[in-house]
Amino acid sequence: MKIKSTLENYLFVTPAVLIFSVFYIIPFIFVFRLGFYDWDGIVPLKDAVFVGLSNFKEILFHDPGWWQAMRNAGWITLIALTFQNCLAFLLAWACDREIRMKNFYRVVFFIPPVLSEIVVGLVWRFIINDVDGANMINRLLIQMGLPHFTHSWLNDPRYALTTVALVHSWKGFGWGFLIFLAGLQAIPRELYEAARIDGANAWKSFKSVTLPLMMPVIILVAILTVLGTMQAFVLIIGLVGGEFAGHTSVPVLRILAVMRDSSRFGYACAQGISFGAILVIISFIQYRFAKERQIRKL
Repeated sequence: MKIKSTLENYLFVTPAVLIFSVFYIIPFIFVFRLGFYDWDGIVPLKDAVFVGLSNFKEILFHDPGWWQAMRNAGWITLIALTFQNCLAFLLAWACDREIRMKNFYRVVFFIPPVLSEIVVGLVWRFIINDVDGANMINRLLIQMGLPHFTHSWLNDPRYALTTVALVHSWKGFGWGFLIFLAGLQAIPRELYEAARIDGANAWKSFKSVTLPLMMPVIILVAILTVLGTMQAFVLIIGLVGGEFAGHTSVPVLRILAVMRDSSRFGYACAQGISFGAILVIISFIQYRFAKERQIRKL
């Protein structure tokens, strides 16, 4: 009976394992193998030239464009970790309180994440990009008597990347909001009542009750933010019109440009493997740091 029960359990998970293998494990192995070849995507793979670690050495030491794309993605991620997640946490905390129309706000705050990224990019491009020398944001600033704050937000390298990061934060804060709200609702209300009885004000209750209990959720949201934001590219295509300009280039767009412009599919696969390894290392360090900090507090 024990063997029969075990076989039945494996039978239930077999479809999921097959799907995961076909669409994730096998392509990963194929891409990992291609990273060691110089292949243009046209000739048969058996005729491709094996170059060993040359592609990875070129990424590390001879491709400044790749590291510029990594810095751009890092800046977007930094703004997402700070501005986007802080905004999501504050809005979740507000909707967790007893306020009027809080259910309406929950729906409104979750609308941006469910919208298509390319649609959001095109809409914000219309709002931000220059139209006859001015855009909607600049016109609003002029009407408010602040003409010295007007800029070419997407064409000026000084502001383009930050503009992309802020639009990305507007698009993505809803996911963090939903997760934070679920975490806040899981905190027993009796703890807040006990804190008030002990004389704790709102700030002390937040510092001593909310923040420690929300730390696992904050770690989860931070890791998901890093993984999601570092891989952003569809929204950027919608904003900059598919032009892979250096000041708004990110790793995924860099990989796409290598395949499209240079037909170096082997080198692009090596970039993809390197990028994946970097994301795993960053997430692991982030998790370990947050975990050790939480243990010290305990």
